Amino acid sequence: MRARKVIAAATGVLVALTTLTSGASAIGRHDDAGRFDRPQQGFASPWTTLRDGRPKDVDLDPAPIKAAEDFLASWTKPDATGHPHFSGAVGLLAHDGVVVDRYAVGGALRYADATGTELPADQQVPMRNDTIFDMASISKLFTSIAVLQLVERGQLTIDTPVSRFFPEFATGDKAAITIKMLLTHVSGFDADPIPSLWAGYPDIPSRRQAVLDSPLKNKPGTTYLYSDINLLTLGFIVEKLTGQPLDKVVHDRITAPLGMVDTGYNPPASKLNRVAATEFEANPPRGMVRGSVHDENAWSLGGVAGHAGVFSTATDMAVLAQTMLNGGSYRGHRILGEETVRQMMLTNYNQQFPDDAHGLGFELDQPWYMGALASPVTAGHTGFTGTTLVIDPESRSFAILLTNRVHPSRSWGSINTARQVWATSLARAMAVRPAVGKDAWTSTLGNASAATLSTRPFTTQSDQARVSFYAFVDTEGSTDPLQLQASTDGVNWQPIALSVSGPGAPSGDVTSLSGHGHRAWWKASGVLPQGASMSLRWRYSTDPNYTGRGVSVDGVKVTESGRSLLDGERNPAVFVAEGWQLSAR
Repeated sequence: MRARKVIAAATGVLVALTTLTSGASAIGRHDDAGRFDRPQQGFASPWTTLRDGRPKDVDLDPAPIKAAEDFLASWTKPDATGHPHFSGAVGLLAHDGVVVDRYAVGGALRYADATGTELPADQQVPMRNDTIFDMASISKLFTSIAVLQLVERGQLTIDTPVSRFFPEFATGDKAAITIKMLLTHVSGFDADPIPSLWAGYPDIPSRRQAVLDSPLKNKPGTTYLYSDINLLTLGFIVEKLTGQPLDKVVHDRITAPLGMVDTGYNPPASKLNRVAATEFEANPPRGMVRGSVHDENAWSLGGVAGHAGVFSTATDMAVLAQTMLNGGSYRGHRILGEETVRQMMLTNYNQQFPDDAHGLGFELDQPWYMGALASPVTAGHTGFTGTTLVIDPESRSFAILLTNRVHPSRSWGSINTARQVWATSLARAMAVRPAVGKDAWTSTLGNASAATLSTRPFTTQSDQARVSFYAFVDTEGSTDPLQLQASTDGVNWQPIALSVSGPGAPSGDVTSLSGHGHRAWWKASGVLPQGASMSLRWRYSTDPNYTGRGVSVDGVKVTESGRSLLDGERNPAVFVAEGWQLSAR
């Protein structure tokens, strides 16, 4: 099961993250720590190990992070629905090898039944930084890693047909299904086994066979459809090639080498007091689920399955995230080669499905939960129980948010906004240093908002007047544009066509700037109307869903035949700002 890509319009949800601190310009610095506008290339050193620190230790602004903590705390309290968005949460943020925030709030065990009757205070269990969570579909990453380890060992390739392992795939359209199709969810299978494994079959052998016998919904390779069947099948392949159960393979080849001591399937009873409860289930009649996998199909397979079943902590998941940033190695233990990691989480195999970018196991560039950390090479995954992992190689950062949002009921709503807020807080804690001078005009809006930066009137006398400026633009895309407009009456505004240069800049003349992932300043210029008294304004607007790091404007100049009409660096008082502020970061 997977959290749907649905986010309620929440005007201003991210506004609390817009606090920016001032400081000296870092132009010319060699130290890129804390920089959002200096994207990194390649992997971190394989010897990078995590240590705890403060945001300021790596030049991060603590204010957006604190605002995100406050947001998470507010979501553990009942709202107009009469219940909170989630019982509790554990969040972890790391940048450049430093864990800059660990935050636990709310309850790991809070409710007695499906209706939300709270347990007596002395029976409730608070969240702790070492709380163990049912990771749900994040389990798919462990299965994917195990598969790619087999590829590295030469036991299969990503183009190997699945029919090589199972005769059930040898006929009809299923014969075309490859390992890569399963890893990227373009196999053609339906989302889940129908009927459910737990409801439709009497025992584990018949349930496993039902997975292999699953019919196709689409022709292989023609449609992206996220499917648990894909990873269930891959789990069976791992077991067939290794001769060992999947849980032992994951332990021996992934979690034990990395020292992930609290990660695995079916947590032992000795750790139950640290496990977050999930749902109260009446069908099947399991009662309050705690310490047993929430996903019913994985439960019916004994708690070990390719698509679900892994339990873990924020600390352990941080080790996995840093391992991937390091190119597959941590503390001298290599679980994957660098080229494999590049294929797994930096290469998009689903370019024909633009909204569903995917590496070999990892999802890529999904703003609906990656927030402002999203980029074409930002990798991650979510879990239905309320878990989130976001890894941003360009800033050597990652954000982990673990909640038990299904406790006590899966019907209490989506937590996708919280996922965005948490990841975005880390992006906005990083600096975008001014292109020129000591500060720049910056706007970091929430959803469904608009901000304007207007000049006082000036007069052009010929067709030689030009405007030039620098722009840093990290937005959701074309639905959240930055536009330069001109007006002669202060009421009616017309867009100015701009020529733009810089990494990732649009080609040709454009009337709006948008996009994310390039993380670099652009130089923009345009011709102004002739012989008119006019004002200029930069208007940044956002739609109801998703926002990026925000936009900045710097070095504004208006010239005419070599004569300066306006110089924003020398005279910042020429601007009237609504929703913008001068910032050194």
